[in-house]
Amino acid sequence: MIPIFILVVGLPLDWGQFNVGDTTLAVTQLVGAVIFALASITDWLDGKIARARGLVTNFGKFADPLADKMLVMTAFIMLVDQGKAPGWVVAIIVCRELAVTGLRLLLVEHGEVMAAAWPGKVKTATQMVAIILLFINNIPFSLIGIPVDQIMLYACLIFTIYSGVDYFIKNSGVFKGSM
Repeated sequence: MIPIFILVVGLPLDWGQFNVGDTTLAVTQLVGAVIFALASITDWLDGKIARARGLVTNFGKFADPLADKMLVMTAFIMLVDQGKAPGWVVAIIVCRELAVTGLRLLLVEHGEVMAAAWPGKVKTATQMVAIILLFINNIPFSLIGIPVDQIMLYACLIFTIYSGVDYFIKNSGVFKGSM
């Protein structure tokens, strides 16, 4: 779904726009938000089904978070391109995602797999909500003047940093034999 998402959100397509109160929303932004939401929901559902049926694999523990990161990083880069998210926030998020992916690779070399911990799950949820709200210009909250999109963006930044530090602290032992 990532290539379709990029085409819809990244190309200069004009499918029209509409107003919700004082907020204007391009149809491409709405379609992009729907594609992102569907990709996020199907990813969550896939994981839930795998756990319920005992089909969790080490490959899934590695590949699933990697696919999540690719989708989230792509969305955030598009949001910076559109002036909807500050570049410095997205740079921190991208650096954390790449650092944790590197940690996962290092752990795999040592025969270990790092499953998602609760701070990482909260980080993912806040990122997904922030991304959707940023793409749809904070609708419906823009109608009542509450910047929930910005609140969620900075909440996800806090959980991004916290969960990254948490993963590195909990797995610091892997560095003792790596130097």
